[in-house]
Amino acid sequence: MPPATVPAPTATAPPATPAPRRHRHPRPAVLVVAALLLVGTGAGAGTAGADEPNPTAVPAAAPPVKVDANAPGLKLSDGATLAAPRVLDIKSVVEDMGGEERRSDTNADISFALQAEVLFGKDSAALSAEATGRIRAIAEEIKKQKATNVRVFGFTDNLGTHEHGVVLSKQRADAVQGALAQAAGGAVTFDIRGYAEDYPIADNSSEDGRRKNRRVEVSFPRGATG
Repeated sequence: MPPATVPAPTATAPPATPAPRRHRHPRPAVLVVAALLLVGTGAGAGTAGADEPNPTAVPAAAPPVKVDANAPGLKLSDGATLAAPRVLDIKSVVEDMGGEERRSDTNADISFALQAEVLFGKDSAALSAEATGRIRAIAEEIKKQKATNVRVFGFTDNLGTHEHGVVLSKQRADAVQGALAQAAGGAVTFDIRGYAEDYPIADNSSEDGRRKNRRVEVSFPRGATG
């Protein structure tokens, strides 16, 4: 019997070497000159007159700088175009451990918010002993920034009538302004207003939120030293 014929092994071609991939630069997002924007202090629109500016609004940022779309340092993929540049205001907020005082800094403005409990007694516009040091520190910042226009705005929670809140918040703003004027000295013009429960920064449905809304805010432009 003749021996069985063993078929010859089929030659397997080596796998083809994949063609090198061309790496493309990803399409860039919008080019932003200043890149951080935090929410302002206002948590909601108030019910003040329509012709009255929001006292908690963040000042507008400076105009954007011009960007050369043909600059060699810009890496754009084929067909991509450069979006219009924008400048977003940078805002930092620092609050003490108890939340009694909050400082907000933007490129244009400095603002201090003091809770009413550290300045006044309940339903009172008479400054407490603890208020002196806090107001003096704000006055020193006013002098450092060489500010000549200072806003002092009072706010309450939503308890009680709106009419009583307007009176109390204005009286408290007046008291803080008087202490600031004495400590800051110089030729400073003050804008003093009482907004009652308008422009809350927290929810009035809880005592913690109402405590944050009962406050006096002091704000002024940042000077050349900033």
